[in-house]
Amino acid sequence: MSDVESISTISAGLAQRIIAAADDAAVAQGQLRFAIAVVDHAGALKGFVRQDGAKLNAVQVAQDKAYTAAASQMSTEQWSKALASDAVLAAGAPTGIDRLVPMGGGLPIVIDEEVVGAIGVSGGHWSEDVRVAAAGLTVFDRPRNDLNEREDL
Repeated sequence: MSDVESISTISAGLAQRIIAAADDAAVAQGQLRFAIAVVDHAGALKGFVRQDGAKLNAVQVAQDKAYTAAASQMSTEQWSKALASDAVLAAGAPTGIDRLVPMGGGLPIVIDEEVVGAIGVSGGHWSEDVRVAAAGLTVFDRPRNDLNEREDL
């Protein structure tokens, strides 16, 4: 059928594994102040954790960073650089693009060259948010059985 598209998207199980990897990285660094969100290809929330030390405003920012990365198919850090180098874009994008968060910490999740979701992290300096988000994506570098997970996830 040419009128129907098949779209790949992240599963709930993969979203939870990504969140667990990001959470583990933050804990290993002795930091418990992050909100970590994973969204599907369309920016809808698939998984979320607010660490015990995370501030309330980190909840919305993490979700919006993930949304920004999924919707634009680029990192929120790339958005920051684009706005810094383009005065017209900088003048219009922040008020014209709903939920745009141009600070590091939002990364698209790409599988087989297709954006299937995104992760957003908030709670530290944006550079710390980027490190925690990137740690979440290390699940793609590890064999499944090393993650102590169920086969159906």
